[in-house]
Amino acid sequence: MKQYIEQNKERFFEELFSLMRIPSISAKSEHKPDMEKCAKRLVELLLEAGADKAGVYPTKGNPVVFGEKIIDQNAKTVLIYGHYDVQPVEPLEKWNSDPFKPEIHDGAIWGRGANDDKGQLFMHIKAFEFLVRTNQLKHNIKFVFEGEEEIGSGSLPAWVRENKEMLSADVILVSDTTMISEKVPSINCGMRGLSYLEVCVTGPNKDLHSGHYGGAVANPINILCDMISSLIDKDGKVTVKGFYDKVVELSSEDRAKLARAPFDLSEYKESLGIKEIKGEKGYSTLERTGIRPCLDVCGIWGGYTGQGAKTVIPSTAHAKISMRLVPNQRSEEITKLFMEHFKAIAPDYVKVDVTPCEGGNGFLIPITSHAFQAASKAIKEVYGIEPVPSRGGGSIAVLAEMQIILGIDPLLMGFGLERDTIHSPNESYLLKQFFGGMESIALFYKYY
Repeated sequence: MKQYIEQNKERFFEELFSLMRIPSISAKSEHKPDMEKCAKRLVELLLEAGADKAGVYPTKGNPVVFGEKIIDQNAKTVLIYGHYDVQPVEPLEKWNSDPFKPEIHDGAIWGRGANDDKGQLFMHIKAFEFLVRTNQLKHNIKFVFEGEEEIGSGSLPAWVRENKEMLSADVILVSDTTMISEKVPSINCGMRGLSYLEVCVTGPNKDLHSGHYGGAVANPINILCDMISSLIDKDGKVTVKGFYDKVVELSSEDRAKLARAPFDLSEYKESLGIKEIKGEKGYSTLERTGIRPCLDVCGIWGGYTGQGAKTVIPSTAHAKISMRLVPNQRSEEITKLFMEHFKAIAPDYVKVDVTPCEGGNGFLIPITSHAFQAASKAIKEVYGIEPVPSRGGGSIAVLAEMQIILGIDPLLMGFGLERDTIHSPNESYLLKQFFGGMESIALFYKYY
């Protein structure tokens, strides 16, 4: 594969750039035509790479791209997932170049989608192309690329259910995550789920003069703060009744494997500008962000926040609350438990409303699985070091949905790095990771 990359890299760059030049921003309705354009371009690339068939499939939202090459009905089938939509580019003034005019310099590809996820899904197309053209493909390959991952994948689960038979496979292979570093490769074996809600505490039926009513009427902001502070105890545990009922405790052996990941607590604190860390008692920082659930307030507001003073007791106070969930915790169940708990702890002098906003389940793939071991061998051969198993603190909720619908596990074989600043200005993707990813993916099929 290394030689094939060297011989074709200029063509690879131009093909990838043809995708990156399309501003497929799913969050903005004015880019709807760009979603169609990008989907069609992916179809062209799949067919050129050797797919038997590929097409654009409509959904209630942005289209899905599906392609496949069937070698043998009895062979193992790999379903490759990726997304072609990208984040908005604002603030534009922070970019050093046009986000939709990709460039190569300083050993990296620069532009929106360089890593997330056009650059990473493109690696799979080129690894597939290499295997086809060198007559080394021994697996059935299916591709599914969606255009709504950055806005919650609202349309994909229903489309997957409708096309369950067409999507049947043995594993879902994904490159949409990061490695620990270019020197310490890793494979993400799980992601956390999410339950995101908005709460509203209402006291009096209008804003009140804080002199005339202060001390006599409950202040919704004060009450909301009291209620929120009660959601986490002194040991960092969430107090919502039933929150931990389905949380699976990792064995000491698995915790030891995860602890192989290099981590410098002093550097961590310095990079964040904090003097000390805080979290659930009995767990390391990496465990707190990977294998344990948590609850955080993501926004809080109420009353007067403008310039100068306005002495009022507000009628309402609001907060947005995020709960990151671990495998076996179900988003719908946790959302229901939180709603019941929050309303139960509300004192009689206020009214509480809780509105679910967004959610999704986490997932886990055993590091003893054949797919994980194949990926580990492939990456070790390319990087010269056995990859560390890691757990992602974020969420790709649609993968948990696909895992349930299709009955197969996802494998997160991502090659991004934190330095790539995805979702931010000046997104980039190291050429070393771009090429190393292609080599690793091609070798995955050798060992799977």
